Amino acid sequence: WWKKRNDEYDARNALRNEPMVVLDGKETSAKIRQELALKVKELKAQGRKVPHLAAILVGEDGASRTYVNAKVRDCEEVGFGSTLIKLPAETTEAELLKAIGKLNHDEDIDGYIVQLPLPKHIDETKILLAVDPRKDVDGFHPQNVGKMTLNLPTYIPATPQGIVELLRRYEVPTEGKNCVVIGRSNIVGSPMSILLSQHNYPGNCTVTLCHSRTRDLEEICRNADIIVAALGRPGFVTADMVKEGACVIDVGITRIDDSSKKSGFRLLGDVDFDAVAPKCSFITPVPGGVGPMTRAALMMNTMKVTELED
Repeated sequence: WWKKRNDEYDARNALRNEPMVVLDGKETSAKIRQELALKVKELKAQGRKVPHLAAILVGEDGASRTYVNAKVRDCEEVGFGSTLIKLPAETTEAELLKAIGKLNHDEDIDGYIVQLPLPKHIDETKILLAVDPRKDVDGFHPQNVGKMTLNLPTYIPATPQGIVELLRRYEVPTEGKNCVVIGRSNIVGSPMSILLSQHNYPGNCTVTLCHSRTRDLEEICRNADIIVAALGRPGFVTADMVKEGACVIDVGITRIDDSSKKSGFRLLGDVDFDAVAPKCSFITPVPGGVGPMTRAALMMNTMKVTELED
């Protein structure tokens, strides 16, 4: 399907002689899992411990449950050990902290995540601070955020890590580029702006971090070589906000009711894909772009446990 779509956009982009490339997160994440599976075999051959990832799921949020189950399948595919701890929605903050304490002291568990969002009666910040930074494969603990900011070896939040990996594998030019990140969350926007400004590849960008209070956002975006849209508003980035040849990374994913779909819903990104894609050099689809790379990055972080211990 994407090959047909690529061919259509290549024809429409012929005038500027720059074919549009869809950054296929689904295909790329599959390759990463294959690579990790080979590393697991090497660890076993050396008699070393295979990484074990745990996840805590509180409540019955449909999207969170689907996502955590997918992570369990990913672990099975690459050969990691995995543990899923399901807690009821009425779990108290104290009970959740007790569960976290057990994982912190469980020598068999190398890394774990607490799936967000949590029920409203639980303080997410308090929970994230309780996670042992050495097992924080989500990269949310302040200690790991600080190391990331200083460009030290650490766990990087999965979505930004996945985006960086996707840019690297498709060899997207970033040095000296003007990059606009829309959204300043601690999970995506803020770390993304830091990573793309660092002296790395992908990186060395001049980054503008935009948010709900940013003035003249449309004009700022029109001057961007790279746009990372991470604000959770379907179709927010339109064609008139994107210059010719830009690279557009769509992080947003919103469920919209759709009775014509078997699932009863469809997924929309923050970018008006059909209108924006013809102007782009690179673009991520929704679904199939950043989402699979986020899961792959979590697997990469779990494997990094062995590297950081060495």
